[in-house]
Amino acid sequence: MSVEVEKSEAKSGVKDTIRVVIHALILALVVRVFLFQPFNIPSGSMIPTLLIGDYLFVSKYSYGYSRYSFPFGLDLFAGRVWAKEPDRGDVVVFKLPRDNQTDYIKRVIGLPGDEIQMVHGVLNINGEPVPKVRIDDYVLTEPSGRERHLTRYQETLPNGVSYPVLDLVQDGFGDNTEIFQVPENHFFMMGDNRDNSTDSRFLSEVGFVPFENLVGKAQIIFFSMNEDSSFLEFWHWPTSVRWQRIFQVVH
Repeated sequence: MSVEVEKSEAKSGVKDTIRVVIHALILALVVRVFLFQPFNIPSGSMIPTLLIGDYLFVSKYSYGYSRYSFPFGLDLFAGRVWAKEPDRGDVVVFKLPRDNQTDYIKRVIGLPGDEIQMVHGVLNINGEPVPKVRIDDYVLTEPSGRERHLTRYQETLPNGVSYPVLDLVQDGFGDNTEIFQVPENHFFMMGDNRDNSTDSRFLSEVGFVPFENLVGKAQIIFFSMNEDSSFLEFWHWPTSVRWQRIFQVVH
């Protein structure tokens, strides 16, 4: 085989490799923008549903698309296209209304037109208390290895969606509130870890979340590891990965 032929084949191989890489990047971008986007959980506001160190996929198509569906919040159009409102009880990623940049993840509690209030730690929706039943304690293992037993309840919304919540402090700071009237095209969000969640109860911090700010619905945990471990330290995975949480569906 001549040198010229070898050079030609080498150039062709490089071009093919570049073409495959470009196609893969385009496909990954399309999937991320229009279908699924990965997120990781940095705080304990959704314990026990989601833990620090959980990595999950959020479906971008569940509620249609807005400017916040795209990287850098490109202002391509106003409002949402192919819009579908979330159901009460959905776990949703949204852009914090205060800066329209920070990603938050909470549960949808109030729909447009609802009246929401907390009374002695009991959620009230449109004047009716939401059933809250005491169940077994949630056992949280801290990075030091110490176990903490946390008071856990099962809360059931009017549409039948049921999930566990933590109530660490009786009549805590967010356990008694005014009545919040949810505006049109807005939603009221709360964390499941009620005494450790900055959410719509705090108007200056989060407040009502515009429909436009919704990024997507949390669907499934694809990876999970202890909060004091690093994702890149793969040699620690056998002991630091929470194997039992992988592929859990988010409810």
